[in-house]
Amino acid sequence: MTANDIEIRDLDEARRYVVQGLWLQRVIFPPPVDYLRLHLQWALEIASSGDALPPIGFVADVGNVVFNLDRGEKRPKTEGEQTLGLSSTLGRMYEDHVLGKLYGDWSFADAGDALRRYEMGRNWARGLAFLVHQFRRRAEFLGVLLPPSVLRGMLDQPAEEIIAEGRQSLIEFGIMPLLEKCYLSMVDATRRTAEVLSEADIAALKNGLALAPESQRLAHELVIRASAEMLRSLPEQKVPPLSGRQEVPTRILDEDTYPVGGFAALATRGSMESLLHSQLAFMEPQVRPDLFDLKYLRDELYYYSRDENQFMRRRRSFVVVLFPDLVRARFKDPEQSSQRIILLLGLLRAAVIRLSQWLSNDALQFDFVFLRDGQAAPLHHEQHLISLLFRDQIENRTVQVLPAPSLDVVMSHCRQRTGRSEVQILSVAMRDEPIECEDAVVTRLDLSQSTPAIAHGTDLETEIQESWSSTLERLLQLWI
Repeated sequence: MTANDIEIRDLDEARRYVVQGLWLQRVIFPPPVDYLRLHLQWALEIASSGDALPPIGFVADVGNVVFNLDRGEKRPKTEGEQTLGLSSTLGRMYEDHVLGKLYGDWSFADAGDALRRYEMGRNWARGLAFLVHQFRRRAEFLGVLLPPSVLRGMLDQPAEEIIAEGRQSLIEFGIMPLLEKCYLSMVDATRRTAEVLSEADIAALKNGLALAPESQRLAHELVIRASAEMLRSLPEQKVPPLSGRQEVPTRILDEDTYPVGGFAALATRGSMESLLHSQLAFMEPQVRPDLFDLKYLRDELYYYSRDENQFMRRRRSFVVVLFPDLVRARFKDPEQSSQRIILLLGLLRAAVIRLSQWLSNDALQFDFVFLRDGQAAPLHHEQHLISLLFRDQIENRTVQVLPAPSLDVVMSHCRQRTGRSEVQILSVAMRDEPIECEDAVVTRLDLSQSTPAIAHGTDLETEIQESWSSTLERLLQLWI
């Protein structure tokens, strides 16, 4: 809802706003009887959520494009219907700037791919309502607050009557000035808008969070925004590791090494499979020893020699242990943009993204372990949010989200990891929580202050960082 949204209290005026708006859609014209109920359901979902409803013709155009309803049989305009609704100038501006923006915007295309995977029916309506709401919030164009009962009543009427009523209203009274005002606002706002949706909006549509309550959507958006700010502070190239680190992998499995050499030169030693084919010309059909036999005895035959280099793919595991007292991090410091717990999740997301880019030649595994407090799970909201943030990585088994009843279970899990990979453990709590695990390097993160304090390995005291971005950079230097 924007500050300039208009409220309609009169039911007849609200109905006229809807029935005339149906004739203003451009993707499919004239208004299709088959899809009218679907268009009304989309508009009802927006109005029922308390959001201002843009002209229903725009909502229908967005839905028709998103769900590919405009494909198939063409519906040509008739001469009489071309003069209904928007003026020719405003109609062309709407098609060029608004519909052209939708067809050419990459974020809208990604959103459409995500929405088409939803189950048809209520989920389509809820997903489309989320898309329209986020677009309106970014572009800030006008909408109308009207009673949802108007739309509910129209769902019980025959589609032909509603379409005929809208056409008759446009012929007798002309287009409502309010509709023209909304379309002008839409054109002006879209011309100023860079992208239809943000990265957080696309992620919410892809992982189904668009169907969740608004509080979960807000938390998801804040985490992605925080991680994006931290990522912008990092260089694109891999940060240099801390000086003095001399880590050598000692657990090398057979399946982690690959021959990468090829035929690099010629030598007088080798196997018959590597014999230079031209040497076969020295063979003669007679039984007596020939030149090939003599060269073989004198080691004068030529063989292809291989470069026997081996490529080793390191296995690296990062285990993040989140203690239950982090529930006290659900508050916002005055100098920070979000709650501490949101900034923490943003830091973890940014770390996974950068490590996956910088260590792409290694086999990486990320485990997020949530410690329970007895039978209670204080961080179940954060656990669910982590599952949504790393949905794709969980599907390809790069990321695991695990609950743990005690720290002993976590240590057993880490010891199992150390048998096959190099393990880094990150202990995160509202105080310094030392963890001892043989053959694993432990880093501690203390969130008792507005900016985290970090300690690594055998450090006795934690070091307070200047900001969350510097904490992320320090953590990556310890892990690279």
